[in-house]
Amino acid sequence: MKKNNTDGFDEEQQGVLNSVRTSRIILPIIIGLGVVFYLLFSVFDPAEFAKIEWTQHVLFWVLMSFGLLILRHISYATRLRILSDGEFSWKKCVELVFIWEFSSAVSPTSIGGSAVAMFVLAQEKLPAAVTTTLVLYSAVLDTIFFVGFLPIFFFFFGTNIIRPNMQTLSDMDGWGYTFVGAYIFMAMYGAVFFYGLFINPKTIKRIIVWFTRFGFLKRYKHKALDLGNDIIVASAELWKKKWTFHIGAFLATAGAWSCRFLLLNCLIIGFVNIPTDFWTQANLYARLKTMFVVMAFSPTPGGAGFAEVLFGGFLSDYVNSSTLALIIAFIWRLFTYYLYLLVGVIVIPNWIKNVLNERKKKKLEGK
Repeated sequence: MKKNNTDGFDEEQQGVLNSVRTSRIILPIIIGLGVVFYLLFSVFDPAEFAKIEWTQHVLFWVLMSFGLLILRHISYATRLRILSDGEFSWKKCVELVFIWEFSSAVSPTSIGGSAVAMFVLAQEKLPAAVTTTLVLYSAVLDTIFFVGFLPIFFFFFGTNIIRPNMQTLSDMDGWGYTFVGAYIFMAMYGAVFFYGLFINPKTIKRIIVWFTRFGFLKRYKHKALDLGNDIIVASAELWKKKWTFHIGAFLATAGAWSCRFLLLNCLIIGFVNIPTDFWTQANLYARLKTMFVVMAFSPTPGGAGFAEVLFGGFLSDYVNSSTLALIIAFIWRLFTYYLYLLVGVIVIPNWIKNVLNERKKKKLEGK
């Protein structure tokens, strides 16, 4: 993405755009493929690879997983359309989800694409409060889905959802403690956003502004005030919504995340001879959910490399061949990560061009 293609944006906007410039796909690809090649040389066993039978059974479940990828994208687009009160067309929702996913793929997973999402939605001429509602309420919905349902799975399946063959909490290892820490942190920031949007937005505003009293944060005081005011307006708007609005948004969120996990269920069923009964698959689903909680705090862009390493360890009791685990993980990441990197290279420059053209058109009309 050339700099002169975005000269219609101010310095701050340029900074956000630089965070998702298409050249940034290079680093996550290098990290991700670097880890894959390392694992190939360290754990790949030609004899194990030769045992894989590329049958119609495998093809069917791989196609099923790709179908779930499409459903996941549609679910996110549905949530965006619901939260925007139908301001966006279905085509625009699909496009914006691609941009959001791309921004998450090139940013450390622990940071995510929220800043880019705020910027992108602002360019679509949504009111600031609606933009704030979209981004923060999406974070709340995601957190409710994770934080709320994991205790239910823990009740039914016990500590086995945390790590392979984990019988009691005394068997907790480093990854287990990482999961607990990540879960607590996720619950805390989700609770803060929920409190700000539904209980006491004025207190959240005061807290946000209070932080700008320190050091380099002082220059963000005006932006903090604007954000606090937007949260107050967003809170008032959310309280006006009918219960069907909230139910629809949550179901779309649950559908999107469920498709993300079930996609891996399908890949594992395709390559591994495991039971397909409800309880076995539900247990696997719960383990995947635990793995994604840890992935949410990856220091690498989009979890590149980190996800591939996690996969083999978290699912070793389901996929006991390191070679097979590597193959499944690569297909999984090809569908859910590298595909979005490649599509983003096409979608984002086209979106920027359309935004700039719209600005030029309005300037000409104003003359």
